[in-house]
Amino acid sequence: TRGEQSPCLFQFHKDGFLVLERFFSAEECDSMRKQIQRIVAEMEVPPHCRIAFSTRQEEQLQQQGSSDYFLTSGDKIRFFFEKGVMDEKGNFLIPKEKCVSKIGHALHAYDPVFKQITHSPKVQELGRKLGLERPVVVQSMYIFKSLLAVTPHQDASFLHTEPLGRILGFWIALEDATQENGCLWFIPGSHTNGITRRMVRAASGASTCVEFVGSEPAYDDKQFIPLPINKGGLILIHGEVVHKSELNSSESSRHAFTFHVMEAKGTTWSKENWLQPTPELPFPSLYT
Repeated sequence: TRGEQSPCLFQFHKDGFLVLERFFSAEECDSMRKQIQRIVAEMEVPPHCRIAFSTRQEEQLQQQGSSDYFLTSGDKIRFFFEKGVMDEKGNFLIPKEKCVSKIGHALHAYDPVFKQITHSPKVQELGRKLGLERPVVVQSMYIFKSLLAVTPHQDASFLHTEPLGRILGFWIALEDATQENGCLWFIPGSHTNGITRRMVRAASGASTCVEFVGSEPAYDDKQFIPLPINKGGLILIHGEVVHKSELNSSESSRHAFTFHVMEAKGTTWSKENWLQPTPELPFPSLYT
C-alpha cells in the first residue's frame, strides 16, 4: 500500500519522476555504447528508409507519416536520422555515427546487450518495489542527442493505455547529462492532470500514417526544473509527467538508453497507438 512506501516511492508518486544515481555501473554503460558502435558500423540503410527524425509536429507527421518505416519499427532495430546529414541521393555527408538521431524500437528484444540490461535483476527488483505485477516491455530506444531539442511532451500521448497511469519510462544516462549537453527537464507533479493530446494511427487512405488529436497545452517554462544526472544514473518517468530536453549546446554527446514498461494487469493497450505488438514480438514480460 501507499502507506508502506519507501521515501523514494513517495517522491516518485509526488513528482512523477525519480532520479536514482549510480544505478548502472560504468562498465554496463560502456558495454551499451560499444554495442551501439558495432550496430552503427554494420548499419545498411536502404535509401528509401532514410527519413529524418523530427520533434516538431508537422515535420514529424510529414517525415514519419510518409513512410511506414517508423510505423513498423516496433518489432525491429531501425535507424532514425538527424536532418540535413544526407544528400538527395541518400549518401551521408558526415561520418555515419554522427548522422543517427536514435535507434529503435526493439533493442530490448533482439540485441543481447540491451536485452540483458532491460531485464537485469536490479531492474526487475525495482519493478517489484514499484508494485508492478505483470510489467511488459513495450519499446526501447538508444538516443544519441547530438543536437536537437525535444519539445515538452507526455509519453502517454504516444503510448496510450486504458486506464492511464500504466506506462513507466526507464531513462539511463550512458554519459553525464548536464544542462549544457541536453539533460531532461520536468514539471514536478504534472502527471496528475491526464493528457490532452494523442498521436494515433491515421485512417487508411490518409496522407500521413499518424496524426495528432486533441490540443497541445501551453507550458510555463518557469515550471520546468532540470535533472542533470551522472553516467549510470536512472530516471524513472511516469507516463503522464511533462518533460523536455533543450538543445545540446556543448561539444560533448549525451547518449542514453531508454525503455518503456506497461503494467499489463487490468490494462488495455490502445489499438490506435502507432506501436503495436506483433505475432513475431508480443510485448515480453519484464520479469524473467
